[in-house]
Amino acid sequence: MKKIIISVILGCGLLGNAFAAGDATAGKTKAAVCAGCHGANGIGIADAYPNLAGQHADYIAKQLKAFKDGSRKDPVMAPMAAGLSDQDMSDVAAYFATFSRSGDSAEGAPTDSSSSATPAPATLAAPTMVADAAAGKGLYENGDAARGITACVACHGKEGDSEVLINPNLSKQHPEYIEKQLNAFKDESRTNVSMNVVAKNLTEQDVADLGAYFKDPAAVATVVAKKPSAAKLTFVGDVEAGKGKAVMCASCHGADGNALVAMYPNLAGQHEKYLAKQLADFKAGPEGRNDPVMAGMVAALSPTDMQDLAAYFASQKARASTTETNNVGKKLYQGGDASRAITACIACHGSDGKGAALAGFPTVSNQNVDYLKSQLVKFRDGTRHNDINSMMANIAAKLTDADIAAVAEYMSSLK
Repeated sequence: MKKIIISVILGCGLLGNAFAAGDATAGKTKAAVCAGCHGANGIGIADAYPNLAGQHADYIAKQLKAFKDGSRKDPVMAPMAAGLSDQDMSDVAAYFATFSRSGDSAEGAPTDSSSSATPAPATLAAPTMVADAAAGKGLYENGDAARGITACVACHGKEGDSEVLINPNLSKQHPEYIEKQLNAFKDESRTNVSMNVVAKNLTEQDVADLGAYFKDPAAVATVVAKKPSAAKLTFVGDVEAGKGKAVMCASCHGADGNALVAMYPNLAGQHEKYLAKQLADFKAGPEGRNDPVMAGMVAALSPTDMQDLAAYFASQKARASTTETNNVGKKLYQGGDASRAITACIACHGSDGKGAALAGFPTVSNQNVDYLKSQLVKFRDGTRHNDINSMMANIAAKLTDADIAAVAEYMSSLK
């Protein structure tokens, strides 16, 4: 998938283990080399090293694979992971997952009375910036729409306890490590589309506040997270002008963007940036997005017309779907299938199917099932190829007809 590898976050639970089952007892021996930084019980010996205790095994194994194949770059971890087999990674991951988040051994965990956790070094000097854990909680739970910051809770769970096994637990993590990773996502030295988009809008204070919150979410559990004032929805295009121009679209997509026929997409509430791109791609023809009907409709449209139409439909409210959920589709959407190298849809389209406006990922919730199916098939067979870095094509190529039907139903059911 070229240089972009999705893990997320967004990215938001994997209902079945995607990695080979690990042996925690074997992992204990293999994890001995990790203790120098991460502690024998998975509690990092310094704030710069992440706590692994109680982390999801799937997440740990996924990161070790990324360090090994170079998709996540770290000069220390790369050589550490280089000699590990897939089974080694699963074993090490299983071992650290047996601990509680505080580093206590869980029932059934391998024990050794002669071993003890590596003692923590002297406390590092406090940072000059005063971090506000309560403010971090507010940003985590609510995001900040005015600044394009998505709420983290959808992917990483209440108080940082992720229900998605390929998304990390953040609760009780070292603040310095959290801050380091957020800054890496911000400057794109660590690549994840969803996290890169969110992190680039975080200030230094935001990063410090989030780090403080994750250090001990329970400490501010009773604090009501302040919600930022609702940002007024603004558009690049002229909504009123777009309404007049949208008359020609009504026969297929409905006057308000809620399609009258299931084979056509709902446009109501779709991201303006995404809609404008699709119109431009239709106009570009085979080099963009090939569709004989839409090509004729957009032929006479100017860039301003397209932006106005996109603004109008983005301003409309999507009609709630009546599609029933699909549990098979839910598993694939939320967790992907690592055995077939299928990335979880949640990483780009979010736990609620609302996508990511700034990153160009469309809303898939409340969308017509037939339309969703047809587009996945087109990405799979190559008749649609206007996705970012061939991301959809690479994923759809691995989907069976049954996969497509299931995941389309689940996406359509999202509200």
